[in-house]
Amino acid sequence: MANKKTLILGATPNSGRYAYLAANTLVRKGHDIINVGLRNGEVAGVPIERPDTIHQGVDTITLYVGPQNQPQLYDYIIKTHPKRIIFNPGTENTELRRMAINNGIETEYACTLVMLSTGQY
Repeated sequence: MANKKTLILGATPNSGRYAYLAANTLVRKGHDIINVGLRNGEVAGVPIERPDTIHQGVDTITLYVGPQNQPQLYDYIIKTHPKRIIFNPGTENTELRRMAINNGIETEYACTLVMLSTGQY
């Protein structure tokens, strides 16, 4: 399986959250991760940073931020220009999806954890 550099948007040190589980699963399966969120801490040995730095070479942004909190992240997401964005359950947003598609970014309404467990990532 190829390493798909993944930016986890909505990363949290809370072990009960799906973003936390996804970060650990991605690392365990050999993917490099970038944790971006609002809380301090680290997940899977990678510090959580604020959405300030535009990262290059990102294959996937996996979203764990609800649609009501996404508008302030639109520029950050589009400027990062990943190959794809995964809208995890509860993050679906037709406006952001349309913006992504218009910028040549693939989108999927899917669950990162399910994709990883079934080999579809």
